[in-house]
Amino acid sequence: MKDASTPGESSQKKFNFLRPKFGNRIVRTVIACLVTAIIYRYFLSDRNPCFALIGAVYGMGSQFQEGFHNGFNRFVGTFIGGLVVIPSYWLYYYAPFGVPQELYMCLGLFFVMYINFILGANNAIQPGTVIYFVVMFTQPEAGYVSYTIARIIDTGIGVFISLGLTMMRPTMLDREKGVELLTFFEAIKESFKAWRYANKSGSLPQLDAEERAAKREERKAKYIQRHTY
Repeated sequence: MKDASTPGESSQKKFNFLRPKFGNRIVRTVIACLVTAIIYRYFLSDRNPCFALIGAVYGMGSQFQEGFHNGFNRFVGTFIGGLVVIPSYWLYYYAPFGVPQELYMCLGLFFVMYINFILGANNAIQPGTVIYFVVMFTQPEAGYVSYTIARIIDTGIGVFISLGLTMMRPTMLDREKGVELLTFFEAIKESFKAWRYANKSGSLPQLDAEERAAKREERKAKYIQRHTY
């Protein structure tokens, strides 16, 4: 059966397809990257902002736990990959005992993945391999150690900036869970538990209607307590 839509309706659908809507997360991510870039330009001008900006993108989610999950995976992967690539770099370029370079490269890659598996950070493997190969194949011998350490720190800074901005202006889902700037450390603790849960189950824990209502009541009680003299 032929479609009964008129030519005008068809062009309208095509026009809508070419102009997709963008959500709050995109705006928040752009703002986080802007703040990160400004900090690096005016306060950390001697450092490359690349890994910090990537960390800021990973650290911004549709809710705090999602941003923490992705950002912490990025940081853990970068940390493990950075630690492993430091000795692997030397082994690859000096090839002691006559072992081919490629075997040393694969040995280091194996440890990047295996250590992340041991830690239960399966989703941190990809970020770990990124810094592993970036350092091994783009950095000169004279400064690869300092470069690696700097990129680990930069990643953490970017993730922290995004999480801090999310705390200052929490999403609706975060407000339902009682997440705000004054509950930062509590939110970090809960997000770490959710991170461990997600790495095992493949998804973040979700609150049902009763749990959301309980969180709202808990948030109201804390608000009243803070503003009662």
